[in-house]
Amino acid sequence: MQDKQLRYVEVNPANPPKATVIWLHGLGDSGNGFAPIVPELNIPVELAIRFVFPHAPVRPVTINNNMEMRAWYNISSLDFNNRADSQGVHQSAALVEQLIDAEIASGIPAQRIVLAGFSQGGVIALHLGSRLTKKIGGILALSTYMSEPETLSAQANQANKDTPIMMAHGQQDDVVPVYMGNAAYKVLTENGYQVQWREYMMQHSLCPQELLDISAWLQQCLPA
Repeated sequence: MQDKQLRYVEVNPANPPKATVIWLHGLGDSGNGFAPIVPELNIPVELAIRFVFPHAPVRPVTINNNMEMRAWYNISSLDFNNRADSQGVHQSAALVEQLIDAEIASGIPAQRIVLAGFSQGGVIALHLGSRLTKKIGGILALSTYMSEPETLSAQANQANKDTPIMMAHGQQDDVVPVYMGNAAYKVLTENGYQVQWREYMMQHSLCPQELLDISAWLQQCLPA
């Protein structure tokens, strides 16, 4: 991995920020991909939530003929149990934790930070969020699954056992089938996490009702 510090797109509120959402994109996308949804979330101005959309490092991806693209980890197989490259997951999680630490250093309390991710980004959000030693405001995992679910019980940190987690998935998702997301949800609940599970009639994407639900959930996690 060449990137030692993640670059990102930021969408800042009109007033000095009181909270931050760090949102991780999916395979082959960039931080630019999700930045346009911020206005669609209709977050009240007084909440002053800052959004940070980091760019994943560029790396060859095996299932895409080793083409170099932005990816949080390599995917060598579409097999459920071996889809995520664990070394890449750990490396990217460490880089994202640096972003969390930078927000805290800027004056945003850890409990006013939400870690969000779509697809590959959601894998990192679930992996890092469950292992962080500092309590954050929430974890949002969209159209995603879990890397190394069998290690969660041994590696989980108690800091975020009560942190709100929202998982959402498309019933028609043919990239990350809904059963993979639901399996992650079950592992989290079995390990004592506070998880909401939502399904939508959509493919590997976001839909208007999902955006409404995400907005309401964020406002609960990061109240004025």
